[in-house]
Amino acid sequence: MNELLRVAIQKSGRLQEGSLQLLKDCGLNISNGSEQLKTQAQNFPVEILFLRDDDIPQYIEDGVADAGIIGENIFTEKQKQGEVIKHLDFARCRLALAVPRTTEYTGINWFDGKNIATSYPNIVNAYLKRNNIRAGIHEISGSVEIAPSIGLADAICDIVSTGSTLLSNGLKEVELVMKSEAVLVSGKLDPSKKQILSKLVFRIEAVQQARNNKYILLNCPNKSIEPITRVIPGMKSPTILPLGKPGWSSLHSVVDENDFWEKIDQLKNLGAEGILVVPIEKMIK
Repeated sequence: MNELLRVAIQKSGRLQEGSLQLLKDCGLNISNGSEQLKTQAQNFPVEILFLRDDDIPQYIEDGVADAGIIGENIFTEKQKQGEVIKHLDFARCRLALAVPRTTEYTGINWFDGKNIATSYPNIVNAYLKRNNIRAGIHEISGSVEIAPSIGLADAICDIVSTGSTLLSNGLKEVELVMKSEAVLVSGKLDPSKKQILSKLVFRIEAVQQARNNKYILLNCPNKSIEPITRVIPGMKSPTILPLGKPGWSSLHSVVDENDFWEKIDQLKNLGAEGILVVPIEKMIK
């Protein structure tokens, strides 16, 4: 029997959706029915385990799972053996300290002597220690936002995405503790499983590079080719093809998504016309 790399992902929720979409974008043919606890990719040596996200670090440390896709905040909090192999650019959020909205917040020293409710005691303790703050920690597993209003704590530390949950519970965010996103983590692997993981990481990087870049096609006067090439040099250099119209060429290149609109304005000012921007499915450097 061929060896499989066992990859754990969240059993349900937003992180599961993003994980499965990433694996499918990497070309893995995966079927995942409801209540399914494991499945095998039909075209790649990977077995997917569907687990509670809080349990994934322990499964990796115990060697039950070889790797996992998990929130960086969970992996950091659990303090289990393993390493972050790749940041995955989805499920971004932040772990933040929040206080009642009516509080006159004066800075990080405000937390000295206060009680903080959180589901992330290890991360919070490390943060407070770095800032020389002595505060009490109340570890609770859910409904952290209600703690100040019922007198359990003076403040909270919890995951924030949009801030709407804090607002609806009369809280305001005051300090960033850590930023988080989905990460690919791994335990100790034998050489054959390391090789499978390397192939998976290669595919992930190709998908990420494609998401962050656009393929751009434009027509321009030949006299503008050199300055346009300086604006969008591409991976090595643009592809340039002559047009039927004398003195004009078609130029093909790649542009970073973050620079897209700024580059477009520059290209138009240099005489570019008929600009087409096309998504890239995979990009291998």
